[in-house]
Amino acid sequence: MNKRQLLQSFLAASALCLGVGAAQAQTLTPIKFQLDWRFEGPSALFLHPAAKGYFKAAGLDVTIDAGSGSGATVTRVASGAYDMGFADMAALMEFHANNPDGPNKPVAVMMVFNNTPAAVMALKKSGITKPTDLTGKKLGAPVFDAGRRAFPIFAKANGIGDVAWTAMDPTLRETMLMRGDIDAITGFTFTSLLNLEARGAKTSDVVVLQYPDYGVKLYGNAIIVSPKFLKEHPAEVKGFLAAFTKGAKEVLANPAAAIEAVKARDGIINPALETRRLKLAIDTVIDSPDARAEGFGAVNAGRLALMASQVSDAFNTKTRVKVDDVWNGTFLPSAGELAILKK
Repeated sequence: MNKRQLLQSFLAASALCLGVGAAQAQTLTPIKFQLDWRFEGPSALFLHPAAKGYFKAAGLDVTIDAGSGSGATVTRVASGAYDMGFADMAALMEFHANNPDGPNKPVAVMMVFNNTPAAVMALKKSGITKPTDLTGKKLGAPVFDAGRRAFPIFAKANGIGDVAWTAMDPTLRETMLMRGDIDAITGFTFTSLLNLEARGAKTSDVVVLQYPDYGVKLYGNAIIVSPKFLKEHPAEVKGFLAAFTKGAKEVLANPAAAIEAVKARDGIINPALETRRLKLAIDTVIDSPDARAEGFGAVNAGRLALMASQVSDAFNTKTRVKVDDVWNGTFLPSAGELAILKK
């Protein structure tokens, strides 16, 4: 073979490789995914498997965007702006019950936060040490805060009387508590507790009343899917959940390493702080005793039904929440793949 023939053969082989590569790239199914909040520690659960290429290995081209609250995520998935998302189960239930005739109501397919991260937090100097101490006090939180929305359930379970609410932007919540403008706040433990520390509070100075510790066994955040996308791409949804689970196992095993994927998306984060936030989320709502009892990703039917009833009452929804409309666990990975929690 002369040089010219050798060159032609090389070019042909290169073109073939490029063609195969292009064909493979074209077969990736695009998925637009909306988080519930900013790029913080817990978002490593999604950013890590994306950075590792696990979604692409499953034939998926996943785009992950930061969010601005679970309610907004549910609405954006329902509108078709996003195919999948990460949102609070209570927010999903409320959307369903208030939009009974809605054409594209998202459905939860995997439970990630087996317990709600919602809590009431106060400074010890306030004298608040238990739920009943909140009666007559001034509480603060954004109007869309999950803990504030679910507070009536917490109050009923613990015999709390009337409280006065103050609304504010999320960035002011912990500042107003530190200034003494309010007596207590509601928020996610792994968010507000660390934000209070950043404003000068010591962990020992903060009283944390976590909802699950006081009889409120609400589920937290789940992976949700547009029913249209679920119908058209069932295999891709299963592939997404399998890739996510593989990544989540690594995140739980080495949170500090997983934070690198978050740092890559938001260069101004404090890796040490976000590692603490992620570990706090793992310990309180992901690898919790309830999660280990029920299994990662799954739900207990009776507990979910009770939550549906509580949300219907507390949120005063137009219709009652129907569990079968909001949850579909048939796309979960195998039991072996889901065995990622401590034994």
